[in-house]
Amino acid sequence: MKRTITVLILLVSLSGFAQRGGKMMHERIKSQKIAFITERLNLTSEEAEKFWPIYNEIEEKKHELREKSSLKKIGKRPADMTEAEADILLQEMLKMKDERHALDKELISKLSDVISSKKIIALMRAEREFDKKLIERLKQRREKRKGKK
Repeated sequence: MKRTITVLILLVSLSGFAQRGGKMMHERIKSQKIAFITERLNLTSEEAEKFWPIYNEIEEKKHELREKSSLKKIGKRPADMTEAEADILLQEMLKMKDERHALDKELISKLSDVISSKKIIALMRAEREFDKKLIERLKQRREKRKGKK
């Protein structure tokens, strides 16, 4: 649950950055993530050649899922929603979790033919570490901006 809240905060923060920095910010984060994962997994050139197309395909699907759902969530605080609106949102959130889980399973299934199970676990850890570092950087930027005002 804590990770879900953290990811939601990250998505909202990223959507704010995306509106300001547009595609450039998204591309910069994406290239930093690629470098981070490459370093952590220590892929051979043969593994990398097969790994990145699979990984990028699933990441694009996850990005589309986030874009589709985040637009629906932003706008009202839970206190401002009717119970019916909250029920609908809750169902959409559960559906999104199911879809994300299905994408994670698809990624693991496809990657298991390309890299070892140990490297798949290392990938999952690297993704969590990257998200954590990204959140920290966003917090630092926010604090810097508050300090300048």
